[in-house]
Amino acid sequence: MGKTELSGNLLLAPMADVTNLAFRLLCRRYGADLTYTEMINADALLNESRKSFIKGLSSPDDRPFGVQLVGSCPEKLKQAALFIEEEYRPEIIDINMGCPARCITVAGCGSALLNSPELVYMIISELTDSLNTPVSTKIRLLGREEKTLEIARLIEKAGASALTVHGRTATQMYSGSSNIPGIRAVKSELSIPVIANGDVRDEESAERTLELTDCDGLMIGRAAMGNPFIFKRIGHYLETGEKLETDKQSRRLEDFDTYISLLEEHDLLSSINLRMHAHWFTKGLRGSRQVREKINGLEDGRAITELLRSFCQEKH
Repeated sequence: MGKTELSGNLLLAPMADVTNLAFRLLCRRYGADLTYTEMINADALLNESRKSFIKGLSSPDDRPFGVQLVGSCPEKLKQAALFIEEEYRPEIIDINMGCPARCITVAGCGSALLNSPELVYMIISELTDSLNTPVSTKIRLLGREEKTLEIARLIEKAGASALTVHGRTATQMYSGSSNIPGIRAVKSELSIPVIANGDVRDEESAERTLELTDCDGLMIGRAAMGNPFIFKRIGHYLETGEKLETDKQSRRLEDFDTYISLLEEHDLLSSINLRMHAHWFTKGLRGSRQVREKINGLEDGRAITELLRSFCQEKH
């Protein structure tokens, strides 16, 4: 990935409201080779939004890491990227050209950029000309394969160091299945590293995606939410061909307890939706429905934390 040699090929996807510093550190402990921050809006960062600033915070243990930017104006993206390069010194800066959410695309950002090949080229070339930090891009497939390949070729020509391809179109959102042949077509077309994203849920899907796409790595997103141990499971399986046997209940509760400690350590409790994260970590566990009902009646972050801690210790 650019100038950075990774120890492996498993990447944590940038996810809004998910990949804060504490969560990235937990995924890294389980073998994530590169992690990305939450998507940071270039305009908000330039307007000195504290929330946007917090998203880019890192620590010595959070290396290598990437910062993902979203925007549609080449000049503003460049200014934001130069600030990020100086302030956070990430190993890579990624430009979001794949988010299908209406609140993003209505502003001409995310996957909406894929409809403007010239703008895509302008954005990437502007950044690669201005930054010392390598630039990567994350896209989705377009309805016609040739359109996707046109975009991919322009991104490489503009100087990007890597490309991540989510195997769905923007109109699919997260429904249907990831288009493996579509990702493979992009990989076959480019000489820069291509990362496959979409439907990597477990050991078998990880192995199948790597084999069928011939990609250089895997980016894991929604399957890691509340389940950072997935990196350990997949990494072990790809290396040995064997599955790790673990107690799901104990592992999830132990991980959630560690996650809360990391949020406290990095003073992030007040900047996340702890109820939402509690749902991800406890989904499907014995007694989780009752504790989520109790959480909904609490307003104080400290009280929520104490309740979750006692649940973890009681059920572990």
